[in-house]
Amino acid sequence: MTDIKKAFGIITDKVYDALKGQNFTKQKVESSNTNELVSLFTSESVAYSVIYFKDKMLCVLRSCSMTDEGPDNEWKTMATWMFNPESDTEKEADSIGNDFVEAVSSASAVKRVKQAKKKKSGDDGNADPLFLAKRFMVLFPELKEEIKKEQDTKEVFRGVYFTRNFIVPRVNALLQRGVKSEINKLSQILSTQYQNGDMDTRSIITIVILNSTEEKYKEKLEEKMSDELKKAWSFALKMKGKKVKPEKVKKKRNTLSGTRL
Repeated sequence: MTDIKKAFGIITDKVYDALKGQNFTKQKVESSNTNELVSLFTSESVAYSVIYFKDKMLCVLRSCSMTDEGPDNEWKTMATWMFNPESDTEKEADSIGNDFVEAVSSASAVKRVKQAKKKKSGDDGNADPLFLAKRFMVLFPELKEEIKKEQDTKEVFRGVYFTRNFIVPRVNALLQRGVKSEINKLSQILSTQYQNGDMDTRSIITIVILNSTEEKYKEKLEEKMSDELKKAWSFALKMKGKKVKPEKVKKKRNTLSGTRL
């Protein structure tokens, strides 16, 4: 009988060796389920997971996208193999590992990682007000349904309107609670999205969100805030209280694909 942990190690070591060159890191994870063996490999934009289900004797390679909080857990299966410890040997484990390596090293897989990294950095224009709103679901999960309703009922996502009416009140409530970890996370989200965002997103962060907070919270917000955003906020504060032009409704372009939750 083959030691399943050793066999699993053969498989995952092969996968990790193949992913190192794509700047993946092997994470220390343990399954809370005794029925599973798990390994997790992450890059800035993509996560791969290898899981062995003891009861089904199945070894699965899967992938998902990364968020600021880690894997988004919308896993997609890439390959599945049977491995029976009572009849299969380390030779079969080696074969499974080679197949998984081929899957993560294929041209399409490498291209997906590059495209996901580009999307995450905003280079393809996805770091827009809608993308910003979705980042806040980490702190305010209930935004998911409100974002969906906005998308379903309006021709275009009204970034300023939505932020002012659904995000700003929650940000202020968060600041009033005064939980340091929440405030730090808020600052980190704002800093990252300001860095990656388009001009509309940057304006929403400074003029709509930050300028709607009370002065007494400024010091706490700036503890984990990037220098770039601190500087931008200082300029935006000069606009506080002044009238700005109303948001223009942009015509929706015909496209073959759309952004979905």
